[in-house]
Amino acid sequence: MTTTSRPAGSRIFRLLRSSAGIAIAMAVMNVGTYGFQIVSARLLGPGQYGALAGVMALLLVLSVLQLGLQATSARRIAADPEHVAAVEAAVLRTGWRLALVLGAVTVLAAPLVTKLLRLDGLLPAVLLGLAIVPATVMGAQAGVLQGERRWLPLSLVYLAVGVPRVILGIGFLLVWRSESSAMLAVLVSTWIPVLVGAWALGRHPRRESSVTETEIRRDVLRETLGSSIALLAFFAMANLDIVVARSILDEHDAGLYAGGLIVTKAVLFLPQFAVVVLFPSMSTGGESRAAVIKGLAFLGSLGALGVAATYLLPGLAIIFVGGADYAEVQDRLWMFAVLGALLSLLQLLVYAGLATRGVATKYVVGIGVLLLIGLGATASSVTGLATRVGAVDLAVLLVLVALQVVRHRRDDEVTPAG
Repeated sequence: MTTTSRPAGSRIFRLLRSSAGIAIAMAVMNVGTYGFQIVSARLLGPGQYGALAGVMALLLVLSVLQLGLQATSARRIAADPEHVAAVEAAVLRTGWRLALVLGAVTVLAAPLVTKLLRLDGLLPAVLLGLAIVPATVMGAQAGVLQGERRWLPLSLVYLAVGVPRVILGIGFLLVWRSESSAMLAVLVSTWIPVLVGAWALGRHPRRESSVTETEIRRDVLRETLGSSIALLAFFAMANLDIVVARSILDEHDAGLYAGGLIVTKAVLFLPQFAVVVLFPSMSTGGESRAAVIKGLAFLGSLGALGVAATYLLPGLAIIFVGGADYAEVQDRLWMFAVLGALLSLLQLLVYAGLATRGVATKYVVGIGVLLLIGLGATASSVTGLATRVGAVDLAVLLVLVALQVVRHRRDDEVTPAG
């Protein structure tokens, strides 16, 4: 009897064409992204890695335009498939324009960034400004692919984000161990998913649209900026604590705090695929409540598991943080896992607010940012700062949960019973 087996490569591509493939690709992307931070922490040590972590945190904050572009293009294309060509053209042109403006402003602000983060020179801050350009463009490309549900090329874009960064990061840091070398690796690697996205979009023919790019470009820009404001507030909450740490703690303690944040970011971003999968359901009136509840239960369970694992196995966790140089923070790593779990739930609720066009979400998170900066500035130790950040995150989370309850009750009153 003969058997026919499919090549392993074809099975992998078939998996990546499915929505499950997005989860795998995003997991690989996040592992690669935070693998880069782990390698950097180990090769640079607390002092230099603290500076790099501050620059990377600002990169994440500035990447909100990328996410705003992706959310806008995905929503518009999914809702209006007849005008894909016009939406794609408008989103891509808007993406390039916003990317160049943001990059130029960031480069001009390099002296301020250098002083704020106490960098050794201007180069890391300049490289930050250059890297934000391809990062923003990639958001526009990914949004088009997501809106068209082209999971295979979108998966390839996500894979191209994480894998090259950790490979190039290792190579660059082995040659030149500095925050400038690490940021140069980030700059080069960030262009790779843009090339993959351009290839995927270029080989897919578009049907002529009855509207022109010019007609919808202004609406795309308005919606993108609105979404980006809410996401900016969230990413500021998720990342500005390292900036506060660099400002109020000495270089060594700030480096220890940055090492602990590797755990925070792992707990926050590894289950990020759940937000991508649930976002369409959260945008649909009949499915919104169930999607939010499922998301909170799923992310809450994963967060609790992460906290428990970090608390019970701190010796294993410290290996991934950076080894013996970070031993002083080993017994407090579970606190950073708590921060990651809270931020994971916050992220879900921010996207739930965007899905229902809730205007209060950005104000609540914005107040949280101000509280984080104000209360964080009163801390004098790693533990004190982590405790204050966690208290602010929890307070904002509870308010956003209350907003969801009120919003769904209001929808129940407006919608007549079956």
